[in-house]
Amino acid sequence: MVKITLPDGSIKEFPRGTTVLEVAQSIGSRLAKAALAGRVNGHYVDLNYRLEGDAKLAIITFADQAGKDILRHSAAHVMAEAVQRVFPEAKLAIGPAIADGFYYDFEIDGTFSPEDLERIEAEMKKIIAADLPFERLVVDRDKNRQLFAKKGEKYKVELLDELDALAPVTNYRHGDFVDLCAGPHVPSTGRIKAFKLLSVAGAYWRGSEKNRMLQRIYGTAFEKQTDLDAYLERLEEAKRRDHRRLGKELDLFSIQEEGPGFPFFHPKGMVLRNILEDFWRAVHRKWGYQEVRTPIILHEDLWKQSGHWDHYQENMYFTKIDDEGYAIKPMNCPGGILLYKRKLHSYRDLPLRVAELGLVHRHELSGTLHGLMRVRCFTQDDAHLFLLPTQVKDEVIGVLELAEYLYGVFGFDYHVELSTKPEKALGSDADWERAIDNLRSALEEKGLPYQVNEGDGAFYGPKIDFHLKDALGRTWQCGTIQLDFQMPERFDLTYVGEDGGKHRPVMLHRTIFGSLERFIAILVEHYAGAFPAWLAPVQAKVMTISDRQVPYAKQVFAELHAAEVRVAADLRPEKIGYKIRSAQLEQVPYMLVIGDAEVEKGLVAVRHRRQGDLGQMSLADFQARLKEEVHKRE
Repeated sequence: MVKITLPDGSIKEFPRGTTVLEVAQSIGSRLAKAALAGRVNGHYVDLNYRLEGDAKLAIITFADQAGKDILRHSAAHVMAEAVQRVFPEAKLAIGPAIADGFYYDFEIDGTFSPEDLERIEAEMKKIIAADLPFERLVVDRDKNRQLFAKKGEKYKVELLDELDALAPVTNYRHGDFVDLCAGPHVPSTGRIKAFKLLSVAGAYWRGSEKNRMLQRIYGTAFEKQTDLDAYLERLEEAKRRDHRRLGKELDLFSIQEEGPGFPFFHPKGMVLRNILEDFWRAVHRKWGYQEVRTPIILHEDLWKQSGHWDHYQENMYFTKIDDEGYAIKPMNCPGGILLYKRKLHSYRDLPLRVAELGLVHRHELSGTLHGLMRVRCFTQDDAHLFLLPTQVKDEVIGVLELAEYLYGVFGFDYHVELSTKPEKALGSDADWERAIDNLRSALEEKGLPYQVNEGDGAFYGPKIDFHLKDALGRTWQCGTIQLDFQMPERFDLTYVGEDGGKHRPVMLHRTIFGSLERFIAILVEHYAGAFPAWLAPVQAKVMTISDRQVPYAKQVFAELHAAEVRVAADLRPEKIGYKIRSAQLEQVPYMLVIGDAEVEKGLVAVRHRRQGDLGQMSLADFQARLKEEVHKRE
């Protein structure tokens, strides 16, 4: 007999060799019907996995994220077989589950068309209807290599050659289709009840432009058709909110062919950007920060000293000046360090909070560029805090509170993640543990729940990341807090302590918006372009019913403009209904309609883009209403 510990802490005994599915059946028929896989001692396994010793076991269903991933990875296998049925010459690369779906990369001549996706979906339905069991096969490494080489599956051979020589090699088979895979999978293809292929994109093998461009098919899968339908509706809403489309329609920004990944901000986009920067500056002054600016280009020796040369060089741009090597900065921190070093500091100077809206450049692959979300030059709202070791926790808490305030103004919910030491990192394990403990204790004292991301820290220190949730429930990683014991050491940063001796400060890197460009993209999609009045590039538009009201409309415009209201005028000889619709499409919060009655009374007829007709009011009353709304940032 073996003892199996379940998630609730209860222990049950079963005969040795009992399967995970049989344990689920012993608990209840409903659980057994919903079961997709198991987790044994922290490792995910198939339902037919046999329990040969005492173990901790959890039954995995679609309600678990792991269950969603397993179902979707199984759907990727089904799609791969369907593609090879329709395109026998297609070669297989990789096909993982991703957030909300899956993809598979293929080498084919040409590209997949929308009609091709329909044909592939039809084949997938046949495979699913056949309800073919997924079988795990432990195979001989050399024979498996010969099998894939014979089929011309060069990507599988490459992946196989990179596997740990001591690790078992496994394939998964359903029907006649075999794929190199560690698993686990759902019991059979019939468990994939609802799926949809979504799009096609080009993707370089291994993400390198030096390799061949493959064709990537994206799809998603759910346990129930109703859940799939709801997801597809959310996708349609996301398309409606796409910042690239709205950025063009609202005339905010563009990406020109002459500068792929280098955004152009239009006048309205600059209004929005400047409002955000002004707000950022006001908040940071209140929180005790000093603003600085550092150069965009600095000597390559600086980047060698900082570690970026060894750890980040492939993402940097370089140039020559006076026959010397220089780099365009990918990060602001080395410049901030040079500012700290310009003079001697006392312990009385610390904490020193230095903030910068710094323009950085990073070489992103062309296939990853995406509107303002992924660009090659962007402005980070960086800050570098230089601290006494005893100040770390309180300063981290201060940043947490600053982030809470800023995100709250925009109506964002968020969660935080704590990322620990990556494989390639500077510094000793002891330094890293000390840094991680500081971040963890700050989170716990603040009472913030957090997830741990093992191995996802920056190369110089652990970090806390802020993930914002937008109006569609999507999450975006924006702000970060990075605790750094390495840069002060590398640059020999010091302060004079109470004892008169030199000591090493601790450095804290942090952003709140993250990338200003990306944050603007998130705001565009979050608000669907309908910015609140305090953010709107145009807060009010004056419009006339006929040419008779033009002189008065110009007076109204001039008075509002003088009062620093962001106002525009539509004095075209068009019908008022057309003007109102145009303003609504432009997402202008207020429309000030002027007819003969308004001219006679010296009033304006106010319409709100959502609330409709608010009636006549004096210009002073309208300004008071708008001022209050802007003050509250509603």
